Amino acid sequence: MRKLIEARDSKQLPSDHIVSTKVKNTPHESAVRQVSGTARYVDDIPEPANLQHAAVGMSEVASGKLVNIDLSAVWQSEGVCDVILAKDVPGHIDIGPVFKGDPLLADGEIKFYGQAVFAVLAKTVQQARVAATKAKIEIQQTPSILTIKSAKKQNAYVRPPHFMKRGDTKTALQDSEHILTGSLTVGGQEHLYLEGQVSMVMPEEEDRMLVFSSSQHPSEVQKLVAEVLGIKLHKVVVDMRRMGGGFGGKETQAAQWSCIAALLAARNRCAVKLRLPRQQDMIITGKRHPFENEFTVGFNAQGKISATDINLQGNCGHSPDLSDAIVDRAMFHADNAYYYPHCEISGHRMQTNQVSHTAYRGFGGPQGMIVAEAILDAVARKVGLDPLTVRKQNLYSDFTGDMTPYHMQVHDNILPEIIAKLEESSDYWLRREKIKQFNEGSPVIKKGLALTPVKFGISFTAKHLNQAGALVHVYTDGSIQANHGGTEMGQGLHTKISQIVATEFGVSIDEVDITSTRTDKVPNTSPTAASSGTDLNGKAVQNACISIKKRLAEFFAKKVHGQAEDVVFMNNKLQLGEHAISWFEVVQQAYFDRISLSANGFYKTPKIHYDRETGQGRPFFYFAYGASVSEVSIDTLTGEYKLDRVDILHDVGASINPAIDKGQIEGGFIQGMGWLTTEELLWQDQGRLISNNLATYKIPAIGDTPKIFNVDLFEQANIENSIYHSKAVGEPPFMLAISVWCAIKDAISSLSEGKIDPPLSCPATPEKVLRCVIEMQNELDGGVKCK
Repeated sequence: MRKLIEARDSKQLPSDHIVSTKVKNTPHESAVRQVSGTARYVDDIPEPANLQHAAVGMSEVASGKLVNIDLSAVWQSEGVCDVILAKDVPGHIDIGPVFKGDPLLADGEIKFYGQAVFAVLAKTVQQARVAATKAKIEIQQTPSILTIKSAKKQNAYVRPPHFMKRGDTKTALQDSEHILTGSLTVGGQEHLYLEGQVSMVMPEEEDRMLVFSSSQHPSEVQKLVAEVLGIKLHKVVVDMRRMGGGFGGKETQAAQWSCIAALLAARNRCAVKLRLPRQQDMIITGKRHPFENEFTVGFNAQGKISATDINLQGNCGHSPDLSDAIVDRAMFHADNAYYYPHCEISGHRMQTNQVSHTAYRGFGGPQGMIVAEAILDAVARKVGLDPLTVRKQNLYSDFTGDMTPYHMQVHDNILPEIIAKLEESSDYWLRREKIKQFNEGSPVIKKGLALTPVKFGISFTAKHLNQAGALVHVYTDGSIQANHGGTEMGQGLHTKISQIVATEFGVSIDEVDITSTRTDKVPNTSPTAASSGTDLNGKAVQNACISIKKRLAEFFAKKVHGQAEDVVFMNNKLQLGEHAISWFEVVQQAYFDRISLSANGFYKTPKIHYDRETGQGRPFFYFAYGASVSEVSIDTLTGEYKLDRVDILHDVGASINPAIDKGQIEGGFIQGMGWLTTEELLWQDQGRLISNNLATYKIPAIGDTPKIFNVDLFEQANIENSIYHSKAVGEPPFMLAISVWCAIKDAISSLSEGKIDPPLSCPATPEKVLRCVIEMQNELDGGVKCK
């Protein structure tokens, strides 16, 4: 580790960990196909001759008991071949991914508005969707729980609360010079992947099934399809070439549609496709968890925090889904980048009659991290200091091993260096002074500025998921085919895996092909989530490559009477001293010498452990860091605002592909900005989602992108032995967008000359900004406070 730290500090990496510049500059492996429209998604697969189409009928109440279902009109509808209810499921009806609570079809009880009650099979998509509207469903309505407040009042939880504690928080708060309390409402978010939920299932010989699913977790789809049909897992093969986006929305919630399609396919011995229309997709699938958070913080006159008591309450919807781990992750990140000497953090998993909320980029981390930034803003304005000054003095120390609330030591904190560089490159303090002068002379338009950091833990918090497998074949012409358990959803995973294979064998990337993720090639895989796709699968593929390289090196070394460990693979050849042989020639010779040119690979993340009973352990292999500066302008007469400039410096370790990493950072930031500013989920009183299409749900557009958008990589080797000492880059950039929310608050606060911290909930829509501006003006005039 010491050598790696020294190499990092000197900006040099050990030579055996360098990915060549030529390989680094590789474009996305599907870029041309995606731009030209030839990239194949599930709905583009050539349809078999006997394909039928499925649709689902939904509940129109949020809570109740199924009294009667009249399907006669559905059966009589044009083109209908079959209709199924919960009673028609031969195997498991409950497809909950971790805990029970997710029936494939409503089984006597209605749990949320839009729940699938039945499924219909017809000859065309249109016929199936029309038929699904003709059922007469009689439901005895029961009182529904639609808010966290109501759930708390009725003691409704999907899982028990969880707690973390370090030090003596109660005493430390009593001894603090200043104490503040606050609350923060954090909205959910629709995934809005470009490719909606879709599956096509083809029955094969006997009871075998071939499933094409737009899923981040093919192994889970395989397991649940088998359980629903009442057959063994080895009878089901799931194939997943690529998704048109996932963002967590296809980690667990893609399985239901594959299971329904498989059930209909098995009953009718025909291929079945089920593709949800966009509006139904938005109604019937889970979102990012909305949260209601509360905090008490103690601190001194310089803004140094002494103690925190944080209460996180997540709206989980009707079932557990992944909520246990998601609220855990929110708790893990309620400190963000800051050291709390004494702290208590509680996490509550509230049950409501909404769709079961699920994984979303950051997996609860953003909902916890924003609390930390709300606390730092509140403290800074109380003591009259610039928020950046207060943030810097509360950071975890650099390489001193400060301990997190869950008792994990922070050994690799590079945030002080990142923040210092970004301060300088973004001209933070000069701009701060200019903004102050601008605001003093501008009665209507107010500007705001904020620099916020990110410290994000990388690993699945469920330890068993931190494993991956791979299969690598070298063919006799020297070409290489690799398969791994990760799924490609546009993030460039297959591209990076190709680079790893090419680097290991020292060949051109044109010699490498990554095939569809398939459960009959690499079994028992983890979902592509938690930013771990390259970390896990890259190491597994590398492990398989090393096995093949060892055989080839031993074969070549024996021929030239050298040592196998001295053989170098590079520039399409094997080199041993003065001896060299081309890659293609050695592969041919090895084949004729009956040497295996295929290998399995496996990897499991080391060092991680966590005890939920004690709330202590090391749930993460390492942390990824970053910081962003956002500048906004708000119109105090309308609440409208514009993001003027963004500067980002983000830690990617030793980047495998800087271009892809920058794309992930830019995309993650904009998506995070949408969550915090424009993407507002709205339900009416009876639990019906009314923000269910792009006319009522606003995602960021190109016009929302700042004119000045500076993104730089902080490339220093990961001190942990990740693949080529790179770092994950999928989720951490999402939380860089918290600087936008903080900048909007900064602009509003300028009305009070920075003395009042506006309690602005998320998303900070123009309506909420205007309301906050008006109520702050009232407060300054001695009226009501902003809520």
